[in-house]
Amino acid sequence: MQILIDADACPKVIKDILFRAADRRQILTTLVANKLLHCPPSPFIRALQVPSGFDVADNKIVEMTQVGDLVITADIPLAAQVIAKGGHVLNPRGEFYTKDTIQERLTMRNFMENLRGSGVETGGPPVFNQRDQQTFANQLDKFLAKTKI
Repeated sequence: MQILIDADACPKVIKDILFRAADRRQILTTLVANKLLHCPPSPFIRALQVPSGFDVADNKIVEMTQVGDLVITADIPLAAQVIAKGGHVLNPRGEFYTKDTIQERLTMRNFMENLRGSGVETGGPPVFNQRDQQTFANQLDKFLAKTKI
């Protein structure tokens, strides 16, 4: 199993949690982004820069995903593709997307996108906070304990 991070929009504090988990559990962890990213020196952590462009990083993550891998992203369409390939998806707020929940999430995302496209002000997600960080860390720990790495 490997961990792939949709790193362009992932909060730094979440990356730091993932870096510690990668070293502690000795799990290959790859940050994928279209910009150069800093990652700590570790044989288990690497950064992969892809060219700029629409969904280039997402497509690379899908290409790299294998059954059982964990992908960290808040991108719903990317999550759906990863789940279709047999991967697991955890968003930075600590919510797992699953086969049972991803279609509902896609439908809501598309609905909100249509509203925004028609000029309706929908607002954005709530501010990322300490509770989100703790929820993410707890869910990651549970997942890694369950996978017996």
